[in-house]
Amino acid sequence: MKFGKEFVSQMVPEWQAAYMDYISLKTFLKEINRLKPKYRQPDSPTRLQRALSLYRGFSGLIQGQNQRASSFDDDDVENQDILVNSVQGNGSRKYETTFLMAADEGAEYEQAFFRKLDNELNKVDKFYRSKVKEVVAEAETLTKQMDALIAFRIKAEKVEVEFNFSASSDIDRSYIHCFICGNDSHECITKCVGATELDNEQSNYIGQEIQEENPENVASIISLASQEVLNHVKLNQAIQVPSRPAKVNCVSINKQAQMNFTKDNLKKIQKLLKQAFIEFYYKLLLLKNYSFLNVLAFCKIMKKYDKITSRKVSKYYMRTVDDSYLGNSNEVIKLMQRVEVTYIKHFSNSNRSKGMNMLRPKSKKERHIITFCTGFFVGCTAALILALILIIHARDILNKEGRAQYMESMFPLYSLFGFIVLHMLMYSANIYFWKRYRVNYSFIFGFKQGTELGFREVLLLSFALATLALTSVISNLDMEMDPKTGDYQALTELIPLILVMLLTIVLLCPFNILYRSSRFFLLTALFHCICAPLYKVKFQDFFLADQFTSEVQAFRSMEYYICHYGWGDYKHRQNTCRTNDVFNTFYFIIAVIPYWSRLLQCVRRFHDEKDPMQGYNALKYFLTIVAVCTRTAYGLDKGTGWRALAWTFSAMAAIYGTYWDLVFDWGLLQRPSKNRWLRDKLLIPYKSVYFGAMILNVLLRFAWLQTVLNLNLSLHKEKLTAIVAILEIIRRGIWNFFRLENEHLNNVGKFRAFKSVPLPFNYDEDEDRSD
Repeated sequence: MKFGKEFVSQMVPEWQAAYMDYISLKTFLKEINRLKPKYRQPDSPTRLQRALSLYRGFSGLIQGQNQRASSFDDDDVENQDILVNSVQGNGSRKYETTFLMAADEGAEYEQAFFRKLDNELNKVDKFYRSKVKEVVAEAETLTKQMDALIAFRIKAEKVEVEFNFSASSDIDRSYIHCFICGNDSHECITKCVGATELDNEQSNYIGQEIQEENPENVASIISLASQEVLNHVKLNQAIQVPSRPAKVNCVSINKQAQMNFTKDNLKKIQKLLKQAFIEFYYKLLLLKNYSFLNVLAFCKIMKKYDKITSRKVSKYYMRTVDDSYLGNSNEVIKLMQRVEVTYIKHFSNSNRSKGMNMLRPKSKKERHIITFCTGFFVGCTAALILALILIIHARDILNKEGRAQYMESMFPLYSLFGFIVLHMLMYSANIYFWKRYRVNYSFIFGFKQGTELGFREVLLLSFALATLALTSVISNLDMEMDPKTGDYQALTELIPLILVMLLTIVLLCPFNILYRSSRFFLLTALFHCICAPLYKVKFQDFFLADQFTSEVQAFRSMEYYICHYGWGDYKHRQNTCRTNDVFNTFYFIIAVIPYWSRLLQCVRRFHDEKDPMQGYNALKYFLTIVAVCTRTAYGLDKGTGWRALAWTFSAMAAIYGTYWDLVFDWGLLQRPSKNRWLRDKLLIPYKSVYFGAMILNVLLRFAWLQTVLNLNLSLHKEKLTAIVAILEIIRRGIWNFFRLENEHLNNVGKFRAFKSVPLPFNYDEDEDRSD
């Protein structure tokens, strides 16, 4: 793979604009190469110099400690074709390159190349400096959190022994201060023992004394951490009182007596801090990778420049890059080392392999068995569809007397699986295109690293379910009752219910099989949707609620399951569900629940964020609720008044929803943007895709028209209802891609590549500063 593609593939998607513009610089070099082919010097002197270098004196394997391989003499500097100056301005350092060979042919293009190169170096260096400043500030916050944790641990574990030691501060507490200390171990030891000045011999003596003492006597030279910090912190109420999920703000607890020093609370605090350290280590890892990739990109582009122009300026310019904050700063590496030591000591029981395994991000492994099983179930699905078509044609089922009864009683049962499979197929397609266009969907949804499902896994589950559903359909294609018993076979009639129960058991299975982490993630988001507005609304919560608004017919099918098998005569395929008042009442309620849950989420977000747009969004779902109710009422009672109301509210909801989809959810229809009627940044290079998606969204939004136009289509009512539901699921699948694309571009614009992790303690001064 070429470096350009590898460089792009290794980028943090949200920081893409902050990386060196390697492609643009390569374009400059191609232009220089095109305009200056005849001025290139021959390669023979270079080969001759390389050959003569074999006869020079050997410089030795060991260089000076402070000597860098990229350094060269002042005479070499005087012979360079460029001069790089460091300029201090606006509180930051900038680099400016002067091209000294301005009299050469085509020099203006090389000057433009170096101007662009300097701009990229300044941009990258400034961004890296700002991010390092952020992580150092976060390291200080974590240090204070560790101080509070150690004091809380002493209280919770009831450690009452006082250890005698001459120093005023303890090793444990000072050791945490070394977490952000940039000095050597001698200075850290100085802090550990609380002395103002210690020489190397004294610090070595202390370390030797600690190691040589017997284990039972080691405690005698270590004092307990100060518990005074507990008088200045506030405990997160989510830890203190877990039974009230609606309030997650910190509550004032100024006295130690007001804290509940239990081991359960200690475990919760440690869990939060473990997650905070893991996320912080991930930030440091990305920053380290950012620095390495950009330095490598500068090296690559300068080598290409030397090759094209036959100049020798790459070493000189790379010395500037190495001297910059980007190439010379080691704060990130030091912080990584201190995070590793702290995490291993306090959160993994000094087990390094276990601690590092938890700190390092887990990469997702692609398994060939997934591809094989997916192909197998795809083949099974295709074969079963073909077999179903042949059976229907061979038995002439479409002309049987029991066909109408089958459509009324059995088709709604099996259509549920069709809706679920189609939605999963659309989601797998979304994942494929999100990955292709580098949409960081796992970060947006908040998946745990290494546990997110890829499109292959979703396809596997989709076609496995499709295989089971089609098998049950083929096994239950009887259109006539058994003449001997006078009913249908009970076992085959129960197959749909058995399959639903099987899916429920798999979803709720507590064992670590069939993607347990993803199932629990789904159940958690589902629980938050049901309990809205009690919990703070996250992206995955309202995204799932939006999916449910497109599965209204699936929820109605589940209602029909309860009625058909609970109160109907399933052996004779007879029930009174359609004429039952209770069933019709719940027919309204079931359709409203997804929109009502989404409305409550908007109300909660309006309360938390004070964003008026959430109020307008709630109004959209309120109109949709009224439209769904009026259309449902018109479907049950064909009255003129219900038809007028259905027309009015459905049109208002469809127009409002379409405008909201295109403008706010997708971020399109921005007239002043450089891509007219779209937006400034587009991940898909073809604008026609966006216009086509907008037109398709409008058409599918108005699929409800069939319910009020009374179209005389030669289709059964259940078929028509299923087709409209399928169109809505397809519309939702298209909406999903552009919704996450817009969210990803918002994250890119804010360079937001990390999720915020709640901390267990809140210091008084932090709250005063926020006030």
